[in-house]
Amino acid sequence: MIKRRDLLKISGMGFAQAALMQFPLPGQSKSPALLEAASESKADYTLRISPVAVELDRSHILSTTGYNGSAPGPVLRMREGKTVTVEVINDTDTPELVHWHGMLIPSEVDGTEEEGSPFVPPHGRYRFQLTPGPAGSRWYHSHAMAMDDLHKGSFTGQFGFVYVDGGNDSGRYDQELFLALRDWEPFFTSTMEDDDDDTHNDPVLEKPSTVNTDPNGLEVGSMIYSINDKALGSGEPIRVREGQRLLIHFLNASAIENRRIALAGHKMRVIALDGNPVPTPRDVDAVFLGAGERVDVIVEMVHPGVWILGATEKMIREAGLGVIVEYAGQHKQPQWVDPPRFTWDYTIFGDPNARPSTPEMTIETIFEKIPGGAGKFNSWLVNGKPYPHEREFVLQEGTRYRLVMRNRTDDAHPMHLHRHLWELSEINGKKTAGIVKDTVVVPYYGRAIVDFTADQPGLSLFHCHLQQHMDYGFKALFRYG
Repeated sequence: MIKRRDLLKISGMGFAQAALMQFPLPGQSKSPALLEAASESKADYTLRISPVAVELDRSHILSTTGYNGSAPGPVLRMREGKTVTVEVINDTDTPELVHWHGMLIPSEVDGTEEEGSPFVPPHGRYRFQLTPGPAGSRWYHSHAMAMDDLHKGSFTGQFGFVYVDGGNDSGRYDQELFLALRDWEPFFTSTMEDDDDDTHNDPVLEKPSTVNTDPNGLEVGSMIYSINDKALGSGEPIRVREGQRLLIHFLNASAIENRRIALAGHKMRVIALDGNPVPTPRDVDAVFLGAGERVDVIVEMVHPGVWILGATEKMIREAGLGVIVEYAGQHKQPQWVDPPRFTWDYTIFGDPNARPSTPEMTIETIFEKIPGGAGKFNSWLVNGKPYPHEREFVLQEGTRYRLVMRNRTDDAHPMHLHRHLWELSEINGKKTAGIVKDTVVVPYYGRAIVDFTADQPGLSLFHCHLQQHMDYGFKALFRYG
């Protein structure tokens, strides 16, 4: 076995320190010495945004926008706490933003318009510094708004992994894989069936007594899928040997849907959620990922054969969301076995003996959908109104908050708070502790409660990670008083 990083611990949970922008916001000062040093030295990482062709299989080559000539972009490995210089070059005709999802960094470099991060101008470049952290699986992606243009924002191929090494090196595995679940060529539809949100059997604690039955506006769908840049059956299989241990970093890079995935014939031991080690690792038959979520698993390769790792929904899997896993010396037809059906439950990974810290203040949020509220599309409300909410959510630095999310809609929403980590306290009435995340799926007509400490001064965007929902009002800006 090869000894590698230990994903069962976070090294240094302290938050990242200040970062440096090349161009400050109005009213901010800059350090000429640091800027000069950054401009004269070679960047540690360069991301070039440009048109790319993605060959999902021999019969399907699509055109999109990606990073460094590919989609997904390169895996970026960084060291926790070691400041790096990043240069983003934009070879397209539209302004762009690169968001560092799950990083605890200042709002100026977080990569969102709402927080005041500068755009990378068309045919221009932007250089900045950030201090990576915390350790674990993070990712980067476009945060540009798309609205009714399905060739912008996270509908494109602008996404990639960031892995932040924490310094511990006692983990044991033989192969490390970074696998992004992805849908392509999105389209508007009025008949989309949300069969894979996995929460329709949960308690409907927040279902209104009177449900709005107005016709829905157009939603976004897809019929073409892949893991990374290849559809099932195309490209090289994942080649393994009996007795090996695989470390797999899963990412749901979809802008459209939550997903469930399994490796036929094998259990997966969940060791981290959103890059943060779980208190109680568990073996599961399948993992469920909301858009933007990451799940790290260890798989013991103890069942020789040729298997399929893919979506549990037959239609989605056969439309490309899968990859073949082939043991050495095996030459069989790839096999799929439906895993037992079960409801994904965050709380099984919590610490049964721990109690959540007592919050000092509570923030209540209610999510609502207005069918057709934005013309052809639905609109989304937080506490009865769409973005921007002015100064409704004002945090006091150092205060421990409880954020209650009440979902009064018929969708499961992957909610993300930028620049903070939160601890899951309750999901649909089931209490837990010790599970640290940056994105949580609030169930269909359900409720999720998280606790977080306000220790990242600046602006922080809170939003649903489904692109269309965010674009049409499903976001709010948290600010510090």
